[in-house]
Amino acid sequence: MSSNAVATGEHQLEIVSFSIGSQAFCLEISHVLEIRGWTPTTVLPHAPDYVKGLMNLRGTVLPVVDLSLRLGLGVTEPSARHVVIIVFTNGQTVGLLVEAVSDILTVSPDEMMAAPDVSGGELAGCIRGVFAREEELMRAIDLKTTLPFLATGEAG
Repeated sequence: MSSNAVATGEHQLEIVSFSIGSQAFCLEISHVLEIRGWTPTTVLPHAPDYVKGLMNLRGTVLPVVDLSLRLGLGVTEPSARHVVIIVFTNGQTVGLLVEAVSDILTVSPDEMMAAPDVSGGELAGCIRGVFAREEELMRAIDLKTTLPFLATGEAG
């Protein structure tokens, strides 16, 4: 996945799996600071539609992204059952609104299969690859591609 991956033995990665609707996704645990229950956010005018708003996390103000909307899977109407995964990457802290966190898994980078790039649009490359788990395909999120403001340092 990335050179920052958490090694758990020889060439193993730890990933956090989560769901958006009935879809399974994951990201490297090295990016995850914490997982919190949903709390309402403060709207940020002129932000992209996928930025749900801002939250104050112990004195740090950070954007919360509706990951479902960002990935083209529809708007999330958050409820008490939704969670926010707080991630840190490229020097920035961001909240990712998801339906639920499923598990923390240890995988081999060799298990990741390439995902065909069929989007051709702005989200091309947002999926680094796919892990097969039982009957499910779990897509690995590339935060830099999925959240373009991380590269520029802008949240809107």
